[in-house]
Amino acid sequence: MTDAPAPAFAPRLALASLSGQADAGWARAASEFAGAAFLGGIALDEPTREAARRLVDRDRAEFLPEDPLAFVDDQLAALADAPLRPAFNVRASGPDPVRAAAEVCADHGAIVEINAHCRQDEMCAAGAGESLLREPDRLVEYVRAAAGTGATVSVKVRAELAGVDLPAVAARADDAGADVVHVDAMDSEAVVADVVDATDGFVVANNGVRDRETVREYLTYGADAVSVGRPSDDPRVLRRVHAAVDEWFDGGGGSDDRAAPVGSGGSVS
Repeated sequence: MTDAPAPAFAPRLALASLSGQADAGWARAASEFAGAAFLGGIALDEPTREAARRLVDRDRAEFLPEDPLAFVDDQLAALADAPLRPAFNVRASGPDPVRAAAEVCADHGAIVEINAHCRQDEMCAAGAGESLLREPDRLVEYVRAAAGTGATVSVKVRAELAGVDLPAVAARADDAGADVVHVDAMDSEAVVADVVDATDGFVVANNGVRDRETVREYLTYGADAVSVGRPSDDPRVLRRVHAAVDEWFDGGGGSDDRAAPVGSGGSVS
């Protein structure tokens, strides 16, 4: 087993996964602007696939390939020569499917991202998504399973979940082997600073990233990178965010003792 690649990427702008939309073609279309792309999410096992079918029944977009692991493999292979760091957001009802997906990601030098973020009732009832934030012992099992493959591991989390101490959960994931904490801050942007203080890993801030002001707010809170979700197919937004990220890091907008950047536009290995 080799050591996982460092999670840093440049530019420090990632594309956040959009279920049913975030595939290799979507990532390539924005590769001019982004340093990483989180594909998926993908439901890996029958409980989460059944949840995804129910979501489709109520008109939500989902990836439902016949073989989820083959889909992950094919999508990552399609990005082998792309100038960004690939990643795959995965959902499962237990750690074993996550381990299997992490092995595929490791083979491609990609990040595997555990989805502890989805708030859809069907997915949470299947044991995936934000239900993992309420059951951090289970989340730790997922992280350990993924980290044991040698893959770089990200955990996508959500703020503003009643009864959940998000920095404490992030710290447990960090201790279990997560390299990246990808934080959907909702309307609580300052929680990013709390997660940064609680962890030693690479923190990606998400939600409402649209322009120079929002980029600088998250980076001032200590985030190592930002991610763009719904406007990830809008070159105007991506161009603004890319410029703001480059201005911050190239212009000395903040010290960066937590992770050193790699060459602009390239993936790391």
